[in-house]
Amino acid sequence: MEHLPVEVIGNILSRLGGARDVVIASATCRKWREAWRKHLHTLSFNSNDCNVYQDLTTSRLEILITQTIFQTTGLQGLSILMDDVDEFSASTVIAWLMYTRETLHRLIYNVRTTPNVNILEICGRQKMEMLELSHNSITGVEPNFQRFPCLKSLSLSYVSISALDLNLLLTACPKIETLELINPEIAMSDAQVTVELSSPTLKRVYVEAISLDKFILEADSIECLHLKDCALELFELIGKGTLKHFKIDDVSVIHLDIGDTVDNLEIIDVSNFTIMWPKFYQMISKSSKLTKLRLWDVVFDDEDEIVDLETIAVCFPHLSHLALSYDLRDGVVNYGLQGSSHLENVFVLELGWTIINDLFSHWVEGLLKLCPNLRKLVIHGVVSEAKSHEECQMLANFTSSIVQLMRKYMHVDVQFDYE
Repeated sequence: MEHLPVEVIGNILSRLGGARDVVIASATCRKWREAWRKHLHTLSFNSNDCNVYQDLTTSRLEILITQTIFQTTGLQGLSILMDDVDEFSASTVIAWLMYTRETLHRLIYNVRTTPNVNILEICGRQKMEMLELSHNSITGVEPNFQRFPCLKSLSLSYVSISALDLNLLLTACPKIETLELINPEIAMSDAQVTVELSSPTLKRVYVEAISLDKFILEADSIECLHLKDCALELFELIGKGTLKHFKIDDVSVIHLDIGDTVDNLEIIDVSNFTIMWPKFYQMISKSSKLTKLRLWDVVFDDEDEIVDLETIAVCFPHLSHLALSYDLRDGVVNYGLQGSSHLENVFVLELGWTIINDLFSHWVEGLLKLCPNLRKLVIHGVVSEAKSHEECQMLANFTSSIVQLMRKYMHVDVQFDYE
């Protein structure tokens, strides 16, 4: 170990991440202390990692973090996550940021202060490439002054910001590629809550736990869009056909419009969603390059609607991964097996149930016949803790029927995933 270059030791310490572990390791010898001071790239303070943080008073914790940061030079990554800690002094936090801002590439910041610290004003016009802010407030964004010329990834969690400032913040990031919005508090001046965002460089957008009347996203380069646990009256995506991955999970939306962005879609993943199939199918029908389609725990707006797998086979010839959850209503399955077309390129098939019955195994058999080149079958199920004798017998009958069925498909790898 004594022959290791000090730069390599600095990389080793940087991989430890946690400040407490770094300090302990740096006490090994003089060479390791030098590596800590001059070649440490990444440092993390997380109140959940170590009980020591929770046992200290806020003022003592401020001193400890200050001493640790000020003994380093050239930090590129700084993470300060203080979830269960009382408010820090704003002047102390500003000192940390001012000391490190010229070399920082990555900042993960979740610190409550009095008064609020303006991160944008302190860290703007620097080398920052990734910024994650939590439990913070952003007001009065000035794109010309608070500019982030190198920022590629922005994450805002439980952040208070107006719709205007949010769009101005994107404007201040000319190279941004990834945007995460998690439960933001959108401040509005009128009764209707409308957010309009525009960025020519955005590629990946993740939105979680947001409630709005209108959400309009203009992103000419977007490739991945994920909406989760949202309540929206209108969501509109304006793009240029670059979208490849579209995922919706537990979203309530009255009007969904992804326009002409679907031509290059490769993955569609819809779960816990109320769907009007004719309208949804019309929206995605031009996605001829689709390779994965997942419809899971989907509720159909019209109980008599049937998803025609014949149409899916014809319109999505490159489909290789199909995932469907079984829902039986009044003796009718929402996924029709009629037709002569086969899903020739489907190699992976995922099927699931929430309530099992005797018809499920017949449905599985019908889908296997539609996938002549299948290589892998995954069956998902929900098994209640308190099972009646009837439920146990139903599960036993299903297991027996699947064992008999799969003897006809010895080339298919079968997996079961129960919860």
